[in-house]
Amino acid sequence: MNLLRQNKLTKEFDFFLSMPRDMRILLITNVIYALVIPVIDIFVGAYIMRSSNEPGLVAIYQLAAYTGIPITFMINGFLLNKIKIAHLYSFGMILSGISMVFMMTLGEMNALGVGFAGLIMGSSFGFFWANRDYLALNTTNDENRNYYYGLETFFYTLTFIIVPVLIGWFLISSGRWEWIGDIGNAYKIVTIIVFILTIISSIIIHRGKYENPKQKRFLYFKFDKLWNKMLVLAALKGLAQGYLVTAPAILIMRLVGDEGSLGTIQSLAGVLSAIVLYFLGRLSKPEHRIYIFSVGIFIFFLGTLVNGILFSASGVIVFVMCKVMFMPLHDIAYFPIQMKVIDSLSLKENRNQFAYIFNHEFGLYIGRFLGLGLFIFLIYYVSESFALKYSLIIIASVQLLAIPVAKGVIKASNNYITKAEPTLTPTQSSQKKTA
Repeated sequence: MNLLRQNKLTKEFDFFLSMPRDMRILLITNVIYALVIPVIDIFVGAYIMRSSNEPGLVAIYQLAAYTGIPITFMINGFLLNKIKIAHLYSFGMILSGISMVFMMTLGEMNALGVGFAGLIMGSSFGFFWANRDYLALNTTNDENRNYYYGLETFFYTLTFIIVPVLIGWFLISSGRWEWIGDIGNAYKIVTIIVFILTIISSIIIHRGKYENPKQKRFLYFKFDKLWNKMLVLAALKGLAQGYLVTAPAILIMRLVGDEGSLGTIQSLAGVLSAIVLYFLGRLSKPEHRIYIFSVGIFIFFLGTLVNGILFSASGVIVFVMCKVMFMPLHDIAYFPIQMKVIDSLSLKENRNQFAYIFNHEFGLYIGRFLGLGLFIFLIYYVSESFALKYSLIIIASVQLLAIPVAKGVIKASNNYITKAEPTLTPTQSSQKKTA
């Protein structure tokens, strides 16, 4: 039995080694940085709640972060003409550690300080995601993207299992250790560890041989009608993103307990999700993406309904578990859909692929701004409980519209890629052969 299990693991590792080298290095870099993401997504919001007891400040922080992303995408586009993409990518990862350091040194939690910390974090996300998306696009092809995003999301989900439990336990236990002093110092120790991990991941990415976009122009205002559909899908994705980062920390700190509960709930939900994700990425085909996408959205919708009806610790636990399952299922389908559209349209319109990655970010931002704007409005002008109960159901209901939109995008991109396939670039052709 052990020998059979060992053979299966060896087979999976050999399959990983059969992938292009630059794709493997990118995956390893992202796996290490994945240890940082749960801290940013979960515990920064909890830190703001603990320090200020103001849910509105959490939403302001996220809105500032999301505002910083498209601005940095544009700056990144110009810098790509002069600076190596690996340098910009690593700078983004390190900048996330700098943002947390700034947050921990704030003497008082107010909208100005929290907003500025959010802008720094948004800038780090901008450099990270702009270059990560371009590198993922150019080191994969449509045939191996399910595997790439499945494996990447599998490890991301594992970190959401392990890291929240360890950090939650550490933060809650810190009061018993004299050498730490209090939970504020414990947060600072976590920040130092995050900073070290960002440095390690930024070093590894330089082991790959990555090329900057050949075409310098990336600012366009008119696109093919297929891209306009993709932007609608991006806006719907962004609509939910702000809530998925902001709401869980507020709900858990209000209705469940403390950071220990926060970590445990995230981890329990991630166990099943991680197993499902790996096999989905390994075995699913491009034609399965719409089914994976739809299942994820229905799970999210169910979680928001339970939370709104119960609005208790039990409801929050169900919602967070559904959210942890929804996010990776959504991403494992969404990103390959987006990449395929970029593949086909960049060939058809003869444009820099980064032009589409940059423009896509504005579609996301519109959704994020509307979603978080609604949340902030409801908190300050209606009530906190109303915002936490019903705004999530509203957002999840709107998300159901993403299913027919995604179906239309997939169908149209299949037609476009068929016409463009004979004119694949040399880089894409070699990747296809390698895969």
